[in-house]
Amino acid sequence: MSPTQFSANFPIRADEEDEETEGTGIRAAMTAKFLEARTVMLFGGVDQKLAERVSMQLLYLDHLSNEPIKLIVNSPGGHVESGDTIHDLIGYINSPVAIIGTGWVASIATHIFLSVPHERRFCLPNTRFLIHQPSGGAGGKASDIAIQAQEIVKMRERIARKIAEATGQDYDKVIKDIDRDFWMSTDEAKAYGILGNVISHASEVKF
Repeated sequence: MSPTQFSANFPIRADEEDEETEGTGIRAAMTAKFLEARTVMLFGGVDQKLAERVSMQLLYLDHLSNEPIKLIVNSPGGHVESGDTIHDLIGYINSPVAIIGTGWVASIATHIFLSVPHERRFCLPNTRFLIHQPSGGAGGKASDIAIQAQEIVKMRERIARKIAEATGQDYDKVIKDIDRDFWMSTDEAKAYGILGNVISHASEVKF
């Protein structure tokens, strides 16, 4: 049982509730300031809730103007279709987007990272990258399990083609590379074609 699940079994004291409300208010105020600077934060696991929030913010900023948007990513990956939504929406809007990786950009988060042209892919010095094939828990009838397995194979091929297109790598090489977890440092990610530039300061993000 995770710490979050365990703590959920206990009632929240009044002072804890006040702290939580205050924390939510501070986060909302900070998010508003980031949006004023046309900056969107994508932190944590990618799921439907995060995809909705990031999508709404991207659409809102694009509605205001077509000035550039910065998307800062620190994520272990997550739900493939939620990542697809963010990936596709970045290409859908009219505003150019630059992505800045930090910490780790892994799994479907790398797919999101590859949604912009090579010259708009930045990261901070200690970022790590991970590509691998999608996985899923198959359950139910044997026929349903077979269908799920087929869909995972299709998803694997689709993601491999996207990586190949976005990096210039050969498709067969990508298929082989993602068979297992394939971790990369900034230098390795740059050599592979995933990363454009390593930066240390905000002023270096130019596009």
